[in-house]
Amino acid sequence: MTTSGLPATLPSASRLLTAEQFQRLADVPPEIEWFANLGNKATRRAYENALGDFMKFTGIVKPEEFRGVTRAHVIAWRDDLVQRALSGMTVRHRLAALSSLFESLCEKNAVTHNPVKGVKRPPVESYEGKTPALGDHQARKLLDAPDGASLKGKRDRAILATLLYHALRR
Repeated sequence: MTTSGLPATLPSASRLLTAEQFQRLADVPPEIEWFANLGNKATRRAYENALGDFMKFTGIVKPEEFRGVTRAHVIAWRDDLVQRALSGMTVRHRLAALSSLFESLCEKNAVTHNPVKGVKRPPVESYEGKTPALGDHQARKLLDAPDGASLKGKRDRAILATLLYHALRR
């Protein structure tokens, strides 16, 4: 036993990787290792699409070429995504995928910084105000619909009035 608590030598029969397999795994670029470590299939597919698009845009062929990417490359790609009329959310997701890769590369000291940091992203799309509001004549028709003589009709009219007062939408 060594001071670390591990046996000094393992019997060769207990070794599962051959020396060649061990060396091949040690030589795996960190870019490939990062991708292989993504557990969720949907995330993996989305990141694969995003990085494939980035690689096609920049002409990257080998994983090691990611180490030469600058913020200018990322901004040009972002502008291309926007020009292709992709939604703001899609552009944000693609930039997030690329940023995730570079964060991992920074952790492994394969790159000095994340070129995606500081790149402006499209604003988050708000659906507020996209549903058309009721017009005055439509609101009046709605309020006049319940029978004002019955108790249920008065209740329904009060509920509708409250909803209309608080900006009920179609």
